[in-house]
Amino acid sequence: MQRRRLLTAAVAAPLAGCNRDRGATTLRFWAMGREAEVAAELIAGFERERPGVRVKVEQLPWTAAHEKLLTAFAGDATPDLAQVGNTWLPEMQALGALEPLEPWLARTPALQASDYFDGIWATNAPAGQRVGLPWYVDTRLLFVRHDLLARAGIPRVPQNWSEWRAALARLREHGMATPLLLPTNEFEPLLALALQQPAEVLREGGRFGNFSSEDFRRALGFYAERFARGDAPGLTNNQVANVWQEFGRGTFAFYISGPWNIGEFKRRLPADLADAWSTAELPGPDGLGASIAGGASLAMFKRSRHKPEAWALISYLSRPDVQQQFYRLTGDLPPRRSTWAMPLDGGATLAEDRHAAAFRRQLERVRPTPAVPEWERIANEMQLAAARVVGGRDSIDVAVRGLDARVDGILEKRRWMLDRASS
Repeated sequence: MQRRRLLTAAVAAPLAGCNRDRGATTLRFWAMGREAEVAAELIAGFERERPGVRVKVEQLPWTAAHEKLLTAFAGDATPDLAQVGNTWLPEMQALGALEPLEPWLARTPALQASDYFDGIWATNAPAGQRVGLPWYVDTRLLFVRHDLLARAGIPRVPQNWSEWRAALARLREHGMATPLLLPTNEFEPLLALALQQPAEVLREGGRFGNFSSEDFRRALGFYAERFARGDAPGLTNNQVANVWQEFGRGTFAFYISGPWNIGEFKRRLPADLADAWSTAELPGPDGLGASIAGGASLAMFKRSRHKPEAWALISYLSRPDVQQQFYRLTGDLPPRRSTWAMPLDGGATLAEDRHAAAFRRQLERVRPTPAVPEWERIANEMQLAAARVVGGRDSIDVAVRGLDARVDGILEKRRWMLDRASS
C-alpha cells in the first residue's frame, strides 16, 4: 500500500506541473552568452508574479546571433522579445521587425527617460523611433596603475590629451617601454577619440562618411601619434599573451577597456596590487572627454502574439531591484541612474564602488554611434584604415580619403533608399 502511494505521488508530480502550465502564455525570449544563462534566474521571479505566463529562454551564441535574428525575420519565426546589441537596432528597425515602444512607455510611468543616461537612451531610437529599452550598458575608459604614475612623479590621472601625452612621456623616461596598451584590432578606442570631437562621424544624416574632416583627422592623428612616439606597441590583443598578467607586472600603466575587466582584474591580479589600480574617465582634447555608448537592449518583435506579456517582462527586467540582481550575477552595468544609487550588500552604492565609480561618471558623457544599419561594416573599415596608418603603409591623408570612399560605397544603397522615400 505504501509503495502504491509513493508511485501515485511520483506520477502526480509531473502531471501537476503540466496542469500548472496548461493554458499559460509562453513567451519566447532570445538572449546571448552569459546574459542568457542568468536570465533564467531573473525570470523565476517574474513567473512567480505572473503565474499565467511562462518564459522560454533560448540561448544564442554571440557569433551567430545577428544572422539568426535576420533569418528568423525572413522566415517569420521571430521570438516575442530578444536581447539586441545596440548597433543592431538600426538594421532591425529599418526592416520593420521591431515593435515601436513609445505607446508602451506612455502607459508605464515607472520607466522614465530621465532615469536613463542620455547617450545610452539615444541609441535605442534609430530614425527617431524607439524600438529598444536599455538592458545593460557598456563604454570604454582607462584602467590605470596609480602606483606606477606616482612612482614617475605624475600627480594625477590625465584629464586631457596634453596631460596624457606628458604622462606617457614621463613613464617612458622612467623606464617603461610602452606605457599604454592600445590593441590595433579594436576600433572602440579610436571611435571614442572621434566621438570627443564636435563633428559627426557620418554627415548628412548618415548618407556619407565624414572621415576627411579636420575633427576625425585630429582624433586619428592623436591615436597614431601614440604608436609613432613609442607610447603603445603595435600589437593586436591576440599578440598580448595575458593582459591581466602584464598589467600586474607593470608592463603598461594605461589600458582602454570596458566594465567586464573590473571583475577580471580583481580576480587575476595579486592581492598586494588591490589598491594599486582603478579606473578613470577618458581624457578629451580639452578636458575629460566622451566615450562610446554601447551595451544591449531589450526589444519586442512586431510579430509577437503576446505583446502585453512581452512588455510586462521587459518592464520587470528594467526594474532597479532586478537590474541590481542582474549586475550581481553578471557584472553588467545598469542603464538606470536609480539602480546606481541603490545600496549594495555592503551598504555602499554601485556609484560609490572604487572601480565602478568612473564608469558611472563616464556614462554621463557617452555618445551613440551613428544609427545606420551599415555601422558594423563601417567600424571595421575604420579600424583597418587606422591599422594601415599605424603600420606605416598609409599617411593620414591617404587613409581618410580612402576611408571616405569605401564608406560612401557602403552607404550607396542607403542614399538611394532615402532619396526614393523623399521623392
